[in-house]
Amino acid sequence: MGRGRWRTAGSALVRVLLVWAVSTLTMLVLAGILPDFRLQSDDGDSITQIGLTAAWAAGAFGLLSALVWPLLVRALLLVPALVLGLLVFFLNGSLLLIAIGLIPDGRSEVAPETAVVVAAVMSAVASATSTALAVRDDEAYRRRLYRLADRRRRRQGRAGPPRGAGSPPGLLLLQLDGVGYEVLRHACTDGLMPTLAGWLEDGHRARSWRTDWSSQTGASQLGILHGSNFDVPAFRWYEKHTGEVMVCNRPTSAAELQRRAVERTGDGGLLSLDGASRGNLFSGGADQLALVLSVSARRGRANRSRAGYFAYFSDPANAVRTAVSFVAEVVREIGQSLRARIRGDRPRVSRGGLYPLIRAFATVVERDVVVAAVIGDVLAGRSAIYADLVAYDEVAHHSGPRGRDTDRVLARLDRSIALISRVVEHAPRRYRIVLLSDHGQSPGETFLSRYGLTLKDLVRAGCGLPVSRRAGRTRSGAEARAAVLAALHRPVEEGEEAHPGRGSEPVVLASGNLGLISFPGIPGRASRARIERAHPALLATLANHPGVGFLLVDGVVLGRDGAVARLDVPGEAEALLAPFGPGAAEAVRRTDAFPHVADVMVNSAYDPATGAVHAFEEQIGSHGGLGGDQGRPFLMWPTELSDPDPERPDPERQALERPDPEHPDPSPGQGQELVGAEAVHAVLRRWLREADGPQVPVDPPVGGSAAEPAGRPVEEPPPRGGNSGSLPSAGVPARDEIR
Repeated sequence: MGRGRWRTAGSALVRVLLVWAVSTLTMLVLAGILPDFRLQSDDGDSITQIGLTAAWAAGAFGLLSALVWPLLVRALLLVPALVLGLLVFFLNGSLLLIAIGLIPDGRSEVAPETAVVVAAVMSAVASATSTALAVRDDEAYRRRLYRLADRRRRRQGRAGPPRGAGSPPGLLLLQLDGVGYEVLRHACTDGLMPTLAGWLEDGHRARSWRTDWSSQTGASQLGILHGSNFDVPAFRWYEKHTGEVMVCNRPTSAAELQRRAVERTGDGGLLSLDGASRGNLFSGGADQLALVLSVSARRGRANRSRAGYFAYFSDPANAVRTAVSFVAEVVREIGQSLRARIRGDRPRVSRGGLYPLIRAFATVVERDVVVAAVIGDVLAGRSAIYADLVAYDEVAHHSGPRGRDTDRVLARLDRSIALISRVVEHAPRRYRIVLLSDHGQSPGETFLSRYGLTLKDLVRAGCGLPVSRRAGRTRSGAEARAAVLAALHRPVEEGEEAHPGRGSEPVVLASGNLGLISFPGIPGRASRARIERAHPALLATLANHPGVGFLLVDGVVLGRDGAVARLDVPGEAEALLAPFGPGAAEAVRRTDAFPHVADVMVNSAYDPATGAVHAFEEQIGSHGGLGGDQGRPFLMWPTELSDPDPERPDPERQALERPDPEHPDPSPGQGQELVGAEAVHAVLRRWLREADGPQVPVDPPVGGSAAEPAGRPVEEPPPRGGNSGSLPSAGVPARDEIR
């Protein structure tokens, strides 16, 4: 304890000395530039004397600013803001005149009007230097955010529940976007995420869960936050009755998807009771919103999503800290991209253009704003908080799921989680911290890079339509790009991309390694016979292409060499889709029942030996379909919460799941794997009930209750007993759990 205090005091002293030195140099430069400002006597002084004079003046000005300035501001609180803004310059200049007057022997002189300029420049340089030195100091950053949040809470008159054994704990849910279960396991064992590794050794457990066929943030987060991702077949899809392309990261589409989910479940969402939603695609029913895409399309005061940016950057120190980190991240990405080119890394995608700025936004700006908002929520004592950190997902798309680039991102995410956990210790209520991901990432060379043409080119060739000699690139659908555009209030994929023409040519869309083909000229869902009459060579061309794994056409799965499996015949689809892992046939069967499923669904080829897929977008780390780690995200929870699936042991589970030689399972068959985002929603809702009672539905349920999402059965929660429904799981081993 004593050593830590000495280290903190020493670090603070070093910062003070460095700021003093920079201020002294700034004063010397200004004295050399400005004609009415001098730092020497009329008889002339040596360089040493001039330097000492500048140091004296800079120190006196800094001390007066630290001691007198807060008193002046407090005394002028009743002055109108515009008048105070003008007075700031004159008051600051007056402090500099006083500091100059304290120099012995009258060695310096400054005109009053020049003093205003000198004082403003010195204050700006000192503030920027002090903040830049604290960029890597998480403790200084935590203290600053704590003070800001505390002042905001006092202004709002909000008092959190008293901290103690009798107060109900809050639930803090942190989503690490795109971090798969295997990535998490290796990051903990390799020392990249020491905070999470420590939690797993003492008080937390983690396991994988299985996504739906559409393994992407839109489908997963909608199911997790709102209890239903029904009729979300992919990241983007074409709806014939409106002629519109729905895109999960377009604000208008996100708002519509959220509306549909609320209408289907009859419930506002997971966060409808004193909740906060930060950095997400959907609100979850929360009242406190920041950087939430589904409300960013609103105009005027109703749009509170971008308020998180203004709240964070209103503090100049936050702005400088984030700006310095932003520039450093841009330089880091350019350097990493150049090294990848020099080494000749394969696979590789283009990382030029605006991508370095988009990456820096996702890994720095959005991270800092979301973390600051979460800290404010924790210190305000909100009951349920859900935040999404997208940094890893954005970098993995362009650098691959594993490697030095993503390792550094994981290490920084661990630091952010550690920062939040330290703030939780000072919160007005206890918090149970749950970490989870929405999907994983599967590596692999892109379809275009491997075969020299896009999926759209292949479809046009199969339909007998002209194909461009120069293959075009499919725009990446990463969430960070949409977040940047939403922050700038710019549209996401508008015009022809959002509303393709209703002609006879097919609409071809990509969602990672999942492709969707729709025929606008055919009303309703096209049957296999109708497609083969219109385009006899198309289905065979697609099914037999080496980069395609299988097709779904009107209840029929088509594979290579004429393989056919009907979904309504037990066992046929399971046999054909076995290479894609357990539950593949069930996921395809569920998607086949969606009203807006595409006429032809195309899943890329998958190599079980390497885990590689071929993305139809320009991504070497992709997700969106079936195949590999993209479908195995994780759920990590404190052991004081009940087990995600404590009942119904499954003796066949050992045969279905991959063995882990590094972490053998001493007791296989304990519990069942969570399947689908809706099942994760049910678990999180149960944990909320264990802490603070059920969430309140906004309307009577339609086709099911909030606890039982429509379309999939959900087990009843365990009976509440003396332990408030928690079933301690410490010491109970289970496969797919990190201990």
